[in-house]
Amino acid sequence: MMFRQRPENKVLILLRLLNCRMVFSESQALTFFTIEKGYEGELISDAWLKGLTDEWLILNDLLFDYHGSRFQIDTLLIAYEKIYLLDIKYWEGDHTIKEDKWFTPTGKPEKNPFHQLERCETLFQRMLHDLGFHYTIESYLIFNNPEFHLYTTSINPIIIFPTQLNRFLKKLNTKPVKLKKSYHELAQRLVDLTIEESPYKRIFPYTYEQQTKGVTCPDCNTFFTDEFICKNCGYIDEGEAAILRSVKEFILLFPGRKVTTNEIYEWCGGIRSKKVIRRVLAKNFRLMKHSRSSYSC
Repeated sequence: MMFRQRPENKVLILLRLLNCRMVFSESQALTFFTIEKGYEGELISDAWLKGLTDEWLILNDLLFDYHGSRFQIDTLLIAYEKIYLLDIKYWEGDHTIKEDKWFTPTGKPEKNPFHQLERCETLFQRMLHDLGFHYTIESYLIFNNPEFHLYTTSINPIIIFPTQLNRFLKKLNTKPVKLKKSYHELAQRLVDLTIEESPYKRIFPYTYEQQTKGVTCPDCNTFFTDEFICKNCGYIDEGEAAILRSVKEFILLFPGRKVTTNEIYEWCGGIRSKKVIRRVLAKNFRLMKHSRSSYSC
C-alpha cells in the first residue's frame, strides 16, 4: 500500500525553469544533471515497488530533523515487526571501491554511500525509540540503473544490484503478514514528522538579469515569437494560458519580487500589450491592498 506518494521535486522544477532561460556553467549543469538523474531513479524505484503485496506500507521522500541533525530517507517500507530503509542510487558507469573509498568512472573520489546509509539508519533508529517503537531495521543500497557496475573484491549483502532487483522483490513478498492498526499509526506519525526544506537553499544563486525574457513552449521550451505558435514543434498555445503560465514561473523563480503589469510585461518579452497583461492579472490574481499595480495569488 502506498502510504506516502513521492512529492514533486521542487528543486528540479526550479532548475528546469532556469535551464530554459539562462546558460548554466559547468558546475551548474552538473548539479542539474545529478538531481535530474536522481529523481529519475526514484521514479523507476517507485514503479518497481508496485510489485509488492498489499501487506506493506510504502513511504517516499521523508526528511526528518532529529535533535538538530537532518537526514533524508528515499523510501521506507513498513512490514510486520521490521522496517526496510532503501537508499536509491541511479548511478551509471563503472564505479570502483579501493580500501573503503569509492571512485567515479573517471577516477574521481566520491562520498561513500555506506557512511551516509549508516548515519541515516542510526538517527532513524534513535528517533523510532523516542516514539516508542522498537522494530528491527534493515537498510539497503538500491542501484537500479542497468548501466551501473561496481568493481569490488567483497560481497556486501546490503547492496542490491540491478540484476538482483526482481529476486529481492520476490524475497520481500515471501512472507506477507497483514499489518495491524499500530503500523498505520506509525506511518502517520512519520508523515507528520516530515519537514519541508526550502528548495532555494539547495540550488546555486541566480538573478533576474540572467534570465532570457519571453514565453516558452510547454512542450519543447522554445521561446514563442510574435504569436503563441511554436516554430520548433508546432504547438499552438492560448494567449491567456501562456501568459498565466509565465506569471507562475516568475513567482516560483522570484518569490520576493512584486507581480506588476510592468514586471510581467517585461518577463514575457513584450509578446502581448500591457493592457492584455493587466487583464490576465486582474482575472487570475487579486490586487493587493494599498497598491494600484501589485498582485498576489
